[in-house]
Amino acid sequence: MADLCFSESVDTTDWEFPDVCRHYFGKFGQWSSLLFSLVSLLGAMVVYWVLMSNFLFNTGQFIYNQAHNISVSDSEFGNNGSDQVICPYPVIHPEGDDCGGGGDAGNDISFGSYWSKTNTVPLYLIVLLLPLLSFRSASFFARFTFLGTISVVYLIVLVTIKAVRLGFHLEFHWFDPTHFYVPEFRALFPQLTGVLTLAFFIHNCIITLMKNNKHQENNVRDLSVAYLLVGLTYLYVGVLIFGSFPSPPLVKDCIQPNFLDNFPSNDVLVFVARMCLLFQMVTVYPMLGYLVRVQVMGQFFGNHYPSFFHVLVLNLFIVGLGVLMAKFYPNIGSIIRFSGAICGLALVFVFPALVHMIPLKREGRLTWLSAVLHSFLIVIGVANVVAQFFM
Repeated sequence: MADLCFSESVDTTDWEFPDVCRHYFGKFGQWSSLLFSLVSLLGAMVVYWVLMSNFLFNTGQFIYNQAHNISVSDSEFGNNGSDQVICPYPVIHPEGDDCGGGGDAGNDISFGSYWSKTNTVPLYLIVLLLPLLSFRSASFFARFTFLGTISVVYLIVLVTIKAVRLGFHLEFHWFDPTHFYVPEFRALFPQLTGVLTLAFFIHNCIITLMKNNKHQENNVRDLSVAYLLVGLTYLYVGVLIFGSFPSPPLVKDCIQPNFLDNFPSNDVLVFVARMCLLFQMVTVYPMLGYLVRVQVMGQFFGNHYPSFFHVLVLNLFIVGLGVLMAKFYPNIGSIIRFSGAICGLALVFVFPALVHMIPLKREGRLTWLSAVLHSFLIVIGVANVVAQFFM
């Protein structure tokens, strides 16, 4: 906020980005920025619900199989190596190879009737998470943020171990049709840009997250380091999983949005990873709900916790949205890219560019080069949204 031009009488200490948009664009800017902010937060919460349902289901599956001495069937289409990698859902390779997938190995009818990934498990999470969302303050869950670091470190170790055991499977035979090669460019790249828009997007609630830090003067440094570490983590895990995925006999298209699904449910290392991530997400999910509550209740009622009834109605809506998506559309990749591209259009490309140009225009310091470059950013944001509908 320091580089924006405000009157000295205006206190911007606790302003979030919707407040900045209200200052420059009036009520339209305030409510539209709030709407897009909620799209990003609710999109993240839906993804969390889908992932938690997935982790809880596979954790229960592992425990059930171990208790009943059920081994995952070797008939599942996999690489048949020392570290089995599977293709859980059917994927048809463009050249005709069938990456057939198995279902829930070892899951008998009676067990599956009350332990289903889409029908029952998402409902079980309500019992745990609905009360947690109703906490007045999120400070209790902030104490568990260190678990996120432990989970990420374990995930990096897990990916490294799997990559070493599986080896790298990358070929670049451009002119040999008998080999699968890794293209340097694919027309589906907007899927990645949509995901990255949400993955690196925190503009709408960064003040809420960091205003309680003890040393406020270190906020810029801490946030920059956080972005760097997140980016390196994404890059490291993504490259190793893609490079080590055995192709052949499988194909790279078998890699799931949640890559842990590419390992059988009886894999102990993956079971521990799912447990760690499940517990981490259970502590982070209420914090996301707190951010939604702060923005919604603050804008409508001027109070972050107007009453238990108000908060309960909001939480029921949030939980219901997560359950419905986990049941009918548990595709986290598509959820992330659509919500990321849509909210990013307003809060990453359009509003920040306009907020930068408007003060310069008023002061007569806006150059044509700056105007063209920032307008080009807006065009990129629009193209990012449109491209998602053609993927």
